[in-house]
Amino acid sequence: MTEASKALEQASIEQHFHYLHQHPGVAFEETQAASYIAGLLREWGYEVTEGVGKTGVVGRLKVGDGKASIGLRADTDALPVPEAADLPYKSQIAGKSHTCGHDAHTSMLLGAAEYLAKTRHFNGTLNLIFQPAEETMAGAPAMIADGLFERFPVDVMFGMHNMPGLPANKLHFTGGPIMAAVDNWEIVLTGVGSHGSMPEKSIDPLVAGAALVMSLQTIVSRNVAPMDAAVVSVGAFLAGDAGNVIPQSATLRLSTRTRKPETREMVLGKIKAITKATAEAYNVSYEIKEGQPGAILINDEANTQTCIDIARQQFGAEQVVTPGPTFMGSEDFAFYAQKVPAVYCFIGNGNTPMVHHPMYAFDPSNLPVGAAYWVAVAQNYLK
Repeated sequence: MTEASKALEQASIEQHFHYLHQHPGVAFEETQAASYIAGLLREWGYEVTEGVGKTGVVGRLKVGDGKASIGLRADTDALPVPEAADLPYKSQIAGKSHTCGHDAHTSMLLGAAEYLAKTRHFNGTLNLIFQPAEETMAGAPAMIADGLFERFPVDVMFGMHNMPGLPANKLHFTGGPIMAAVDNWEIVLTGVGSHGSMPEKSIDPLVAGAALVMSLQTIVSRNVAPMDAAVVSVGAFLAGDAGNVIPQSATLRLSTRTRKPETREMVLGKIKAITKATAEAYNVSYEIKEGQPGAILINDEANTQTCIDIARQQFGAEQVVTPGPTFMGSEDFAFYAQKVPAVYCFIGNGNTPMVHHPMYAFDPSNLPVGAAYWVAVAQNYLK
């Protein structure tokens, strides 16, 4: 175990974790966490900028005359999920909880921030990026739009997420595409409402919607190669309030996941074409409301290998898994990776319920491991 690992085990990371876990804020409402983070960074000597991308915080520390500049990113937002796990530091905000572990991600980066500020064993510029609204895929675009890379230029960007089902305390790295693009769309079908006893006087959007749900299922089954991967899920179908009333409109909310740009383009194009054809066939009008455009998270190959070497040196080869798994889940860290070389890794959370589950709980033994990884990355990239 390195000097940094030993020191970080004695650090106050767990105190940060407990505080943040008890005070969750959902997307763009992370004001309490942002204030807490900013106060600590200032105390440790960082130049702090608040309000980046609404509730984001950036801490900047320049040491020596090195020209290199890196960004370490942690997400800060919670979920609108009631916490079911009976933890001694359980959420104090009803209906909101850190059931994805972003509080732990933030705490690990804070632990590294304190150690790096006190030791200053690096030469260059360190940018610590505490990002809001990852869960809605809106936080990274908001920070980028607010001039993140112009105000805080970086040569390379780094991110990390815990993952249940992977061995605890082990780091997992994969070069190239590792997480899917997500596109969340809403389709509104509008017809003519009527009394349930007089369907001939209606143009039924509910029936059109039911047909559309079934037709959308053919996109993946009949257009995506078995060796490729894609998902089209209709998660909400909202139409009507009474059994004897044919509604005026029907709303479908759907989510797609794709792992290749060409597959994404094809899937989204098929959704548009099938919606148009179905609306025409059932004589309803339609509107497609597109959400934040998705992005596939692609790790820079060369920098991923560098991080693998750093992690092996820090923890030993047995604690580093490569190639690691890839996921159909999505991450707005992908938008950073479109702008600068980036590396995103996973730290195993052991045999726990999956993230977003009400019983999910972060394994606190990961806290010093993740912090030590951030220290090692900073010290190696900023030599």
